[in-house]
Amino acid sequence: MHNQFMLGEPVYEDTLGGGCHWSMRVKKGTLLTLTDVKGGANVGMLFYNPYDLLEKYNAPDTLKAQHTFKLTAGNCLYSDMGRVFASIVEDDCGWHDSVCGNLNKENLLKKWALKTYQEAHNGWTKNGYDSFLVELAKYGLNRKDMAANLNLFSRVETDDEGNMTYVDGASKAGNSVTLRFEMDTLVILHTCPHPLNNAEEYPFRPVHYRLAKAKPVADDDACKNHCEENQRGFKNNFLYNFCEA
Repeated sequence: MHNQFMLGEPVYEDTLGGGCHWSMRVKKGTLLTLTDVKGGANVGMLFYNPYDLLEKYNAPDTLKAQHTFKLTAGNCLYSDMGRVFASIVEDDCGWHDSVCGNLNKENLLKKWALKTYQEAHNGWTKNGYDSFLVELAKYGLNRKDMAANLNLFSRVETDDEGNMTYVDGASKAGNSVTLRFEMDTLVILHTCPHPLNNAEEYPFRPVHYRLAKAKPVADDDACKNHCEENQRGFKNNFLYNFCEA
């Protein structure tokens, strides 16, 4: 899929299997394109400032600043310091969850069989909460550093009573979402199932990721101008990046 925000060829790409976890440091101006390979994927994701790990993704501020329950193209992903970690510049899904959190071991046991690595090797069943902890430990972080996470490719709707329902199959094979990073960011992610997914079998859904260089942010950028709060967020980023240069 051609990405209008890309400059040149991808600098790196790979596929992360279903039920896996990974992390990476990305630079300001990086494009990260995630593609649902088979359909029905979920990508749990957290962001941290690699130079000050106390600064992390803030889901409540991200939603209330943009007056939305769902996230899609045009939305920004905020830190708890009022800065923009990343902007969603392209999106085939139109809806990404940022309120339901992670699958944990207890909920996994209620839904599916717990298979260890010794029993199933690469087919072992992992949960999102522990997967985050494994990746966080690589950077000296632990459970107290966790935050409410983003769930890419997952759609959750509510009824009139506020009950939340996972929409099965909302993401189709080949759907992708592209994040443009507005500051250097530590990205923590996993491909474990969404906590509200009630599939009969543990869903192993691989996700392809591609890193590329973004074009400079234009004055008429849709994410920056989505709302006044986003304009303020970009101004905060400008001041932060200017002072850090």
